[in-house]
Amino acid sequence: MGELSKLPNIGKTVEEQLNQAGIYTEGELKSTGAKQAWLKIQQIDESACIHRLLALEGAIRGVKKTLLPDEVKADLKEFYQWHKK
Repeated sequence: MGELSKLPNIGKTVEEQLNQAGIYTEGELKSTGAKQAWLKIQQIDESACIHRLLALEGAIRGVKKTLLPDEVKADLKEFYQWHKK
């Protein structure tokens, strides 16, 4: 496994999906942002859920997804509702 799996919330499967989406480093993930990274993953895996989106945001912030502020969770849930397939 590579650099991304060392981040909170990122396991082997999500790291592989990020790699397929062209994201290989923590810097690339941060510059892409959780929302755009999730949209890229969704193109690969239509079953990408809200938990994956929260996990990506947590990884960018360096925290477990459960520790994200409520307003961030609410924003991501709204984004998810608009973009889920």
